[in-house]
Amino acid sequence: MNKSLSIIASLSVLMLTQLSSAQEIIQDEKQEELKAIKVDSTQLIKVDGVAAVVGDFVVLDSDIDKQFAQLEASGVSTKDITRCQLFGKLLEDKLYMHHAILDSIEVNDAEIRSYVDQQLEGFAQQIGSMDKLVAYYNKSSEQELRDEMYELNKNGKMASMMQQKIVEEIEVTPEEVRQFFNKIPEDERPLFGTELRVAQIVVIPETTQEEIDKVIKRLREFRADVLDNGASFTTKAVLYTEDPGSKRTGGKYTLNRKQPRMAKEFREVAFSLEEGDISEPFKTDFGYHILYLEKIRGQEYDVRHILLRPKMTDDAITAAKEKLEKVRQSIVDGDISFAEAAKEASDEEETKYDGGQLRNPETQDYNFELTKMDPELYAQIQDLKDNEVSPVYKDQDRVNPIKFKILTVTQRTDEHEAEFAKDYLKIKSLALQEKQLNTISEWQEEKIMDTYIKINGELRSCDFNSNWFKIKN
Repeated sequence: MNKSLSIIASLSVLMLTQLSSAQEIIQDEKQEELKAIKVDSTQLIKVDGVAAVVGDFVVLDSDIDKQFAQLEASGVSTKDITRCQLFGKLLEDKLYMHHAILDSIEVNDAEIRSYVDQQLEGFAQQIGSMDKLVAYYNKSSEQELRDEMYELNKNGKMASMMQQKIVEEIEVTPEEVRQFFNKIPEDERPLFGTELRVAQIVVIPETTQEEIDKVIKRLREFRADVLDNGASFTTKAVLYTEDPGSKRTGGKYTLNRKQPRMAKEFREVAFSLEEGDISEPFKTDFGYHILYLEKIRGQEYDVRHILLRPKMTDDAITAAKEKLEKVRQSIVDGDISFAEAAKEASDEEETKYDGGQLRNPETQDYNFELTKMDPELYAQIQDLKDNEVSPVYKDQDRVNPIKFKILTVTQRTDEHEAEFAKDYLKIKSLALQEKQLNTISEWQEEKIMDTYIKINGELRSCDFNSNWFKIKN
């Protein structure tokens, strides 16, 4: 796999960043259609600032500068990325976008806006303020910056979806994996870093029925005030919702019947309402909600919700911690195994019946590569010997504002040179990646020959890996 392919792949991954959150931020703005610039291929007139034309799209000289700025703002070092390499990446993106439109591939505008929201907020925190961020990008207003980031991310998303479609049915057979491994010279076989398997037991403080009743009563009061007195649901969401992902947009989300998002109970309630309806209080893993159906647009539903979480009492928090301390002591004393204790005492449904074993979210197996482990998790287990039990840690997640956990390392594999049987799944992943890259490269070369392409000015001197000048062998 050559260096240029690695650069292209890494840039593509950057543009693919997606939020894995059950709560989706939706800007209350009118959706925009992708603006394709139609080019008459018979008119080969040089336009100032146009670096290239690919199908129905143009690449401007300023687009290359924007890509550099976005990479740098994202914390990516650009010292080893040349202008020609980034220009080549933009040519690829336009090629994918052109054919994505021909193949009727559509992106979710609400998802792009949600990502831009979080992206800009993160950048603004790093640089100090939104005003400083606008000045850094040399824009006249925050809206101009948002519009530009929206286009950049939408274009990148459309290109990545086209790539996904190209490789979605690609698989590798065991024989292909064996051939891939055998063709690697012995002195060039990859080193796999130290890996750990980690298990945990989680205890969550119980919520009293009294606190649940308080939350349900308050949500019913909100509902009655809107329905009977004409109060603003949006204002109440801004003031009272405990969902940080939608608080500043007045509790707004856009759901699509064909694209499952949000909790199952949330979707079921939303799709059961008529426009203008407000639901009775209902429960999800996040807490208790009321939901207002604002607008139905075909398969898309604009909704607003208010989320309240029952409060946890000090007694409940203390009881949860003491319970886990006793469980830990029983494991340390040898009265029960960690796996048995997880099944008996853990409140985490995803892991309790699997000995408390955590799954790596990137690979979906049990192994965590030490150098790529979440820093917080690494800090909690770095000093543990195999099968030693950690102290009780106080923690939280997107569902539980307070929980307690203990951890143990159940298996440790030291750094080693790749072995076919021992590392089959990792080798299979590398073989699949190579086959996908080869398939994308073949698709790209074929589509380049079938697509109108014109490169202007000094960028014609770039040494591209792809055949953008359509030179026939």
